[in-house]
Amino acid sequence: MTSCHIAEEPVKKVAIFGGTHGNELTGVFLVKHWLEDGAEIQRVGLEVKPFITNPRAVKKCSRYIDCDLNRVFDLENLGKNRSEDLPYEVRRAQEINYLFGPKDSEDAYDIIFDLHNTTSNMGCTLILEDSTNDFLIQMFHYIKTSLAPLPCYVYLIEHPSLKYATTRSVAKYPVGKEFPSCAIEVYKIMEKVDYPRNESGEIAAIIHPNLQDQDWKPLHPGDPVFLTLDGKTIPLDGDCTVYPVFVNEAAYYEKKEAFTKTTKLTLNAKSIHSSLH
Repeated sequence: MTSCHIAEEPVKKVAIFGGTHGNELTGVFLVKHWLEDGAEIQRVGLEVKPFITNPRAVKKCSRYIDCDLNRVFDLENLGKNRSEDLPYEVRRAQEINYLFGPKDSEDAYDIIFDLHNTTSNMGCTLILEDSTNDFLIQMFHYIKTSLAPLPCYVYLIEHPSLKYATTRSVAKYPVGKEFPSCAIEVYKIMEKVDYPRNESGEIAAIIHPNLQDQDWKPLHPGDPVFLTLDGKTIPLDGDCTVYPVFVNEAAYYEKKEAFTKTTKLTLNAKSIHSSLH
């Protein structure tokens, strides 16, 4: 068994975000509850801070005010000069970066949990950005094991042609605990699929009933994917089985995404051990 000895400082500061999208209410309700009574999330030696990420959108119960907050945490937006002319969410991202980051800085929070909802039939889902990070894989394995027998899927969004500017986590390692090597099943993004469109760019077909609510289920070449308004079935093309996610997600109409194709694979993590200095 290979062991990975970690010498960094232990996790001391954890944030829990709710309301990054103001109409995704699970995180909003939980964060508001913990702001009133945070006893159940407090741990000895940890500072745990619940935080409403996009309060103006929460108040309106809308996904965002000017633009998607979960897409503007990139260096370009974070580095812009503060101005009232900037979109509200860009200014808010700068505030959040100041309060909880900057990423990799000495004062940055060690871990940020960002809670979301989806209108798709995704169930409990963890989103992973780095397939080589032993700590993250170990943490996801721990969460999945803790939730069993409830299914908990891992969506790997690592892709060479896709860039994400979401709220990011900065993870350090816990102290005095050893986690043996482990493996987790993940669903890695392949490509995002748009709805069929007419010459005017309008949606010309809906998700086929056979695909609706079938997130994470195998989808084979030739299986029905879309249904046109005149009753024509459009099948899946290609030559391999895929696993669809975010099927018919309401928030993704504006992003021109009907669903995302993923492929299933296994990630392995070395054992990790952290000890007191």
